[in-house]
Amino acid sequence: MTYIHEDPDWPRFTWNVELLTGPLADIRHRQGRLIGRMESLGLPFRDQANLTVLTDDIIKTSDIEGEVLDKDQVRSSIARRLGLEVAGLVPSERAVDGIVEMMLDATQGYARPLTIERLLGVAQCSFPGRV
Repeated sequence: MTYIHEDPDWPRFTWNVELLTGPLADIRHRQGRLIGRMESLGLPFRDQANLTVLTDDIIKTSDIEGEVLDKDQVRSSIARRLGLEVAGLVPSERAVDGIVEMMLDATQGYARPLTIERLLGVAQCSFPGRV
């Protein structure tokens, strides 16, 4: 497996704008339709959909890194962090909570400046007890 940083052109990537414009426009259109449908569902359904998507995203991202996480623990940790009322929450391990915290920061705080404090927070989440 080749990691992105091992690419000889890293980080100077190029792309064909004409080739990407059509598919990106289609994706953006579909995204808008999905958002519209979700808004019509009401808050409880949106929260549940958001919880499911975040859980799957964290599980799959961790799988790529070779980390196998318990789905129920991830779901519970996300629900607690987002203040969602969800039945059947289970206790989650500190490592799971750290990964969830890091992913929520990345997905919900992406527009905030990347500061030393945020980087140290990521390091603490990734290596609890070592930083």
